[in-house]
Amino acid sequence: MTQSPPIKHALISVSDKQGLEAFAAGLRDAGVIIYSTGGTRKFLADRGFAVLDVAEYTGFPEMMDGRVKTLHPKIFAGILCRHDRADDQQALKDHAISTFELVVVNLYPFEETV
Repeated sequence: MTQSPPIKHALISVSDKQGLEAFAAGLRDAGVIIYSTGGTRKFLADRGFAVLDVAEYTGFPEMMDGRVKTLHPKIFAGILCRHDRADDQQALKDHAISTFELVVVNLYPFEETV
């Protein structure tokens, strides 16, 4: 069994923010760099967390009323990269892509939104 890499970067994009502050505090205390989207980023930043904005990181804004936020190669490559593959690591380096060892999401209330 392959051992999971240590968590260095987390991507957080949640609709329901219940418990998020305590969870993010644990990540911060562990030295994890947090990337986040609009409302989640604001929620965390308003509570004093250092949060990197996904739109700034990707160079691409949120669109369609915030429904499209993380659908970008810099996000997918950071999630799907294989840490034990030199070619994957080189691709990340070539394109200035961070890895995401942890992804935290919950779905927005779809029926209420549509």
